[in-house]
Amino acid sequence: MIRVLAAVCLIGLLAVLQPASAAAQGTPQADTPAETESDAPAETAPDAQSPSLGDIPIEVGVADTGSFERLALRAEELAGRDDSSMFAISRLRAELVVWRDRFLEQTNINAGRIATVDAQIAALGVVPESGEEAPAVAARRAALVAQRSMLEAPRLLAQESYARANGLIGEFDAMALQQQTDELSVRGPSPLNPTYIGEAIATLWQLADVVGIEIMTGFNARSSSGMLSRDLPRVLLLLVVGVALLSVGRGFVTRWRMSLTTREGHWRPLLLFVASLIQIAVPLLGLLALTEALQALDIVGLRGGDILEAVPLAGSYVIFGWWLSRLVFPLGENPGYLGYDAQTRAAGRQASSALAWVMAFGTLAGAGLRTMDMSQGATAAFAWPILVVLGLLFWRLGRVIRTKPEQKDDQIVSAGRMRNLVGRFATIVAVVAPVIAGFGYIAAGIALLGPSIVSVALVAVLFLLQQIVSELTQPRNEGEDVRGLHALIPVMVSFVLYMVSLPVFALIWGARVDDLTEIWARFREGFSIGESRISPTDFLTFAIVFAVGYLLTRFIQGTLRRTVLPRTRLDLGGQNAIVAGFGYVGIMLAALVAISTAGIDLSNFAIVAGALSVGIGFGLQNIVSNFVSGIILLIERPVSEGDWIEVGNQMGYVRSISVRSTRIETFDRTDVIIPNADLVSGQVTNWTRGNLVGRVIVPVGVAYGTDTDKVSDILRGIAEAHPQVVLSPPPAVLFTGFGADSLDFEIRAILRDVNYVVVVKSEMNHAIAKAFAEEGIEIPFAQRDIWLRNPEVLKETKTT
Repeated sequence: MIRVLAAVCLIGLLAVLQPASAAAQGTPQADTPAETESDAPAETAPDAQSPSLGDIPIEVGVADTGSFERLALRAEELAGRDDSSMFAISRLRAELVVWRDRFLEQTNINAGRIATVDAQIAALGVVPESGEEAPAVAARRAALVAQRSMLEAPRLLAQESYARANGLIGEFDAMALQQQTDELSVRGPSPLNPTYIGEAIATLWQLADVVGIEIMTGFNARSSSGMLSRDLPRVLLLLVVGVALLSVGRGFVTRWRMSLTTREGHWRPLLLFVASLIQIAVPLLGLLALTEALQALDIVGLRGGDILEAVPLAGSYVIFGWWLSRLVFPLGENPGYLGYDAQTRAAGRQASSALAWVMAFGTLAGAGLRTMDMSQGATAAFAWPILVVLGLLFWRLGRVIRTKPEQKDDQIVSAGRMRNLVGRFATIVAVVAPVIAGFGYIAAGIALLGPSIVSVALVAVLFLLQQIVSELTQPRNEGEDVRGLHALIPVMVSFVLYMVSLPVFALIWGARVDDLTEIWARFREGFSIGESRISPTDFLTFAIVFAVGYLLTRFIQGTLRRTVLPRTRLDLGGQNAIVAGFGYVGIMLAALVAISTAGIDLSNFAIVAGALSVGIGFGLQNIVSNFVSGIILLIERPVSEGDWIEVGNQMGYVRSISVRSTRIETFDRTDVIIPNADLVSGQVTNWTRGNLVGRVIVPVGVAYGTDTDKVSDILRGIAEAHPQVVLSPPPAVLFTGFGADSLDFEIRAILRDVNYVVVVKSEMNHAIAKAFAEEGIEIPFAQRDIWLRNPEVLKETKTT
């Protein structure tokens, strides 16, 4: 695990250190084997500066690639051999990577000068078809073309060399992958052969005897020479520090962490996690101190030294397994993040700790047996029992993980799917790996079971970090809204954690650091469209500049909306139109500035965009029509937000005008989305455009024989008495005609606010009913007399 974390740190530092190293390195240099030292590029003095292909004549640029030519020839020769060693391949590959990075930087060499020369050539105009051109212009054109060819040559050479280096690196990677595949697919001797089992046991006992003899021999030699007593103070100091960290320090940190469990606070989960990290860091430091003390004695030999060097890694397995098992399956009454009962948690701790101890034993024994003369069959016989024990423990752990939790908390239920998936994966791998190893595929069994165990551990760590972040982002007060950006923080952090863990998973499952650096190089290289290359740096520059422009646009929009426009005489619709228009213009300018700053050449996209625009135009003509209509609405403002409009059979208030459509809120409190094209091309009734004045019409009917003048006076008084009615012009009472059942009248009045037309009509009807009742005026209703022409038939029908 320590090697995996170290590799991940190396990949993270590569992105930071690579530009600086590329700038400080005039000619690529790398450590090469002894037989290739004569061909390596010579080191330059600190004050010397290696010329680049763009700043020197083309002849010097070609000579400068001589070192790379010799390196490429050796690489091609090595790639064509079947007996090439991986050590030689990795060393040559490292040199090729340095050269490839240099050529990648030089692919845009002289770009500024070439653009200037192109502009000069374009300024001279097109060559006449007749061929007749002024001698001075023709001479100048020829000189510029020759100059452009001279400037273009280093870039072309860099592109060719880059393609060659990149191709050789790909060949080496394919060879490494093929060799790794062959190692996993080859079938060796069966580990169940009793002959191999006896040889493995004998070799293990022989290793113990050899290590003991080496220790005694080294102790006697160091004692007789007096060097042991000289180094004894340093050894004792390291031993005291190691024992203190393993016993006293670990106990102190454990008690401190236990005291944190009783505290309450928002940062309590994070403090507990940090304390647990210190809880494993202290014994690791103690183990390193003890290992350093034993190495300082210098009494172990070759085989003992290999075992001693493996002690920190083996100890990290034990300490990390102990730490992780108590976080996932905690002690006491705490059910943990997975909600298991006490019995399940105890079984999980036992399986996890046992897995760690067996892996530690395998690491130590394997380190010692590598130096012994051991046959392939004996190696398989030694490794297979360890795989079987690991498989049994891993199968037990998978069954524990798949156990249904005791609690039914939402957070625990949401993790159930991942828990079942991990548990099922563990149980399947625990059975498959020992079985295929028993048939002779020991390398495949080890490559399957070991990474699976470490992967499950890494998933557990990611799960713990995710749960801690989720607890930290929980609302502090009950009833607080958990939606919005605050609630998205755990999701975003989880996404970042899983993305960062992908390289770690790749290293666990056998990927080389070279593979990850190759992926990073491909990512840093970007992609090409025509003659334009878009790299991650260009994209990051574009994103930052556009984000700044977007935020600046929103800030200015807010200032206009809240501070500037309210002090003008513009109505609300005009203010909204100005704010929206400024937003469109600002975002467009931000995009153009970002594209220009990133150095993205859009001329190469013109042909593609022109071809696509024809098809897109037919498919999106309605959307484009609505977009243009939205712009027209913002400029002409026939309707504005807050207006009461009527479109077709829909009536309501305009709540928002977007680029594509307009949202109307009806009187039923429902939203109606109307395309902007319908508002521009169709008939729209705007009841509140310009002002709120409107007219109300109240129809009234009275019985025949009623004094019409008296009715008119009563209705006029009711209209004039209402506070919403405007008296200039005065309200009118019209005798509209003779109805079938009544004399028909109408009140027509101008209202101060047409939004209250329904309320005014209702209040006038109440007043009319009350006034007519007081004056004895009858409001007729329809009456109908029914004549039966044959009642005798109906009577007979009833009797029968």
